[in-house]
Amino acid sequence: MRILLFTGKGGVGKTTVAASTAVRAAEAGHRTLIMSTDPAHSLADSFDVPLTSRAQELTPNLWAEQIDAQERLEANWRDIQEFVIAFLNWAGVDAIEAEELSVIPGLDEIFSLTDVKQHVDSGRYDLLVIDCAPTAETLRLLSLPEVMNWYIERIFPVERRLVKTIRPLLTKLTSMPIADDRIFQAVERLHRNLDGVRQLLTNERMSSVRLVVNPEKMVIAEARRTYTYLSLFGYRVDAVVVNRIIPDEVDDPYFGKWKDIQAGHLQTVRESFEPVPILRCRLFDREMVGVELLSELGAEVYGELEPTDILHVDEPMRVRKRGTSYVLSLRLPFTEKGELDVHRKADELYIRVGPYKRNLALPQTLQRLDVREANFVGDRLEVRFDRDEAPAAARAGSQKGR
Repeated sequence: MRILLFTGKGGVGKTTVAASTAVRAAEAGHRTLIMSTDPAHSLADSFDVPLTSRAQELTPNLWAEQIDAQERLEANWRDIQEFVIAFLNWAGVDAIEAEELSVIPGLDEIFSLTDVKQHVDSGRYDLLVIDCAPTAETLRLLSLPEVMNWYIERIFPVERRLVKTIRPLLTKLTSMPIADDRIFQAVERLHRNLDGVRQLLTNERMSSVRLVVNPEKMVIAEARRTYTYLSLFGYRVDAVVVNRIIPDEVDDPYFGKWKDIQAGHLQTVRESFEPVPILRCRLFDREMVGVELLSELGAEVYGELEPTDILHVDEPMRVRKRGTSYVLSLRLPFTEKGELDVHRKADELYIRVGPYKRNLALPQTLQRLDVREANFVGDRLEVRFDRDEAPAAARAGSQKGR
């Protein structure tokens, strides 16, 4: 089973490239499902057929669905939402306002990811192509399972025990709604679903992210940031697709300047992302809509490559022994020192890059050691761990004074 996620800045042709990949894979005999988690669904427009929230067959070996985010929200959030509404009502919030406030912005998109695990578990498909939301929303989607995992493992058990202990007393003192086991079970169920998705999407043998860009300065800058943040959370990018390149045969003087500009941006893409493969797709003279034209576009993007292959093997995070020390190495390309904050707290390493923060649970081997230094080596952050030698030195000094 392979999972391919496509993301990029809005308007770069991400959906079209994802759809062409699905068509190309289906033509090669792979049972392929393409699904959209983008709230502004355009997958149906790309295939020029109506789509629903249930997978439907378009051609042999090819199925497609546009997820109904509201439906997934109600299935995963309803029990928790009812409690939040009851609490807000108790606090004096109007019923309609409470209904609106009970849903965190973007939560419906997050629940769209729960379909990934369902489709993988079904065993019906060889390839799952995910047309993700534009980059900012995608990063929020992909980082949530890890953030929630941190909450569930550290705060949630204490909170649950505390509520269970004080509930009998509070019910006598106040009419305030208090979460019961049904609510905690709903949170646990949600966590299991999202954590299962995270494990699938960070599986190096199963999942890859493909970034879609145009040869434009702002688009490339955002793709570089996205690449950094994906590395931070352990997602592997195996290709960058540069879309809408003006073909060489276009010799109209009007496009001459644009071709020169694009040539400079293509060089930037190569310098920024290599050794990740750079796939190219020319600007066509028509809208690439429908299975037939998407097949043509897929042939342009992949050529002799097999779209389901792992096109590049990356290792966002690794731990190696170096002498008496251990070094945790994390790939963080395009990161400026001013954007980075690293510090240790208990058995966790806190890493912040720009607006994104990861609480990295340290392997047991590193938990017994202390952080000695953190430096950049190339595009990797290396954090060196070693034993605290101060106690041994203190003992030596004590023995010498005797």
